[in-house]
Amino acid sequence: MRHFDLTPLYRSTVGFDRLATALDQVMSADAGQNGYPPYNIEKTGDDAYRITIAVAGFAENELGIESREGQLIVTGRKAAAEGKGAYLHRGIATRAFERRFQLADHVRAASAVTENGLLHIDLVREVPEALKPRRIEIARRGAIEGQPVDAAA
Repeated sequence: MRHFDLTPLYRSTVGFDRLATALDQVMSADAGQNGYPPYNIEKTGDDAYRITIAVAGFAENELGIESREGQLIVTGRKAAAEGKGAYLHRGIATRAFERRFQLADHVRAASAVTENGLLHIDLVREVPEALKPRRIEIARRGAIEGQPVDAAA
């Protein structure tokens, strides 16, 4: 994988440190992850997303989902096997994992459910009213100064 040096970006921009930090985190996180467990990210609506992670072999109490500092962290820790059987072949991976997803501003995890060996995490973007665009009506000059507006004008 290619390595990108973001130092020039830090030197020549002002106020974009969050963007540069996010890019740096994404590139370093992808380099450290080995692709286990596989996952999908889909857009389910205008402000709705779903992350689906293959967690076959993990019980619900062996999975953890945490949101902190703009990241969604999904972990899986397999409980110790009680009965130690003699495996002739062990192809089902049950190793511990940690997946990190960088979330955009105002995106939060709304719900999570396991179904048929898949963990579905639904995300929603909730932009506060103060940050939503609003329409400002343009009044005619006479109406602002308290003068009657001439209908013929």
